[in-house]
Amino acid sequence: MKPPYTISPLMLRLVASISEKLGIIKAGFFEKPAPQLRKQNKIKTIHASLKIEGNTLTEDQVTAIIEDKRVLGPAKDILEVINAKNVYDNLQMFDPVSSQSFLSAHRMMMEGLIDKPGRYRTEQVGIAQGSKVTHLAPPPGNVHYLMEDLFSYLKHEEELTLIKSCVFHYELEFIHPFVDGNGRMGRLWQSVILTKENPVFENLPFETLINQTQREYYEALSQSDKMGKSDVFIEYMLRVIDESLVELMENKTKPLSPEGRLDYFISTDVAFFTRKDYQRIFKNISAATASRDLKQGIEMGLLEKSGEKNQTIYRVKH
Repeated sequence: MKPPYTISPLMLRLVASISEKLGIIKAGFFEKPAPQLRKQNKIKTIHASLKIEGNTLTEDQVTAIIEDKRVLGPAKDILEVINAKNVYDNLQMFDPVSSQSFLSAHRMMMEGLIDKPGRYRTEQVGIAQGSKVTHLAPPPGNVHYLMEDLFSYLKHEEELTLIKSCVFHYELEFIHPFVDGNGRMGRLWQSVILTKENPVFENLPFETLINQTQREYYEALSQSDKMGKSDVFIEYMLRVIDESLVELMENKTKPLSPEGRLDYFISTDVAFFTRKDYQRIFKNISAATASRDLKQGIEMGLLEKSGEKNQTIYRVKH
């Protein structure tokens, strides 16, 4: 059964805006930021997602934990960071359309934090604000087939992945399939879905913007509940993704340096290549510039070469 929503003109405009930015990012070789920026984005993502759920650790403390340094703080909060790091380090291993992969991610995220992580709930739950219940989740007996329907939609529906990722996020929060960890799993799985479509999303800390606009986040969920369809939430999340791409582009406005070109080229998982292969990626640089880049890569210990002149072959060192 397809979840209820209606594609609005605003959604289409936001999808067009996101697609345009993705094109600019690809043309500028920004899909895989430098290692330090990737690390910073991961730290921001983990900190923001856990802060939404009440984690009290600062971004500096999260950074220290990720760097395997000792941190003073609540044991539960520290374990949440360790678990989240494990999950986000392995983002590529998850299959977005597999319920078993989804349950495995929840097990990793919530290990040591709740009883029976990685299993759907078997009790009735609701979301309360103060003494008022704002959302009563579907009965536990319905959870399994509702989630299977949701994964079936994700796998088979001919819809834009951007839209489907937002729909999945909303429907997951509505179903509330777990005793705990639903919010962080909704945000995580939207990243998994989008990353499978385009690797740039792995390094997009849109959870930071969700954290900064928590009131709008929960209001979009609430309004969608009242409407009986996810339209408002889809529009909210598309805006967040669009704004996150703006931030990514603003961090990469300067032309790539030789080090940046080398880092990007190596990140494409090439093993052996020629100077012409290098220039096919960076079409706007001269043969002389390409040669200087590759010489620098050798001096930095990133590359090694064999052969001479037009028979030269380069190899990435690991």
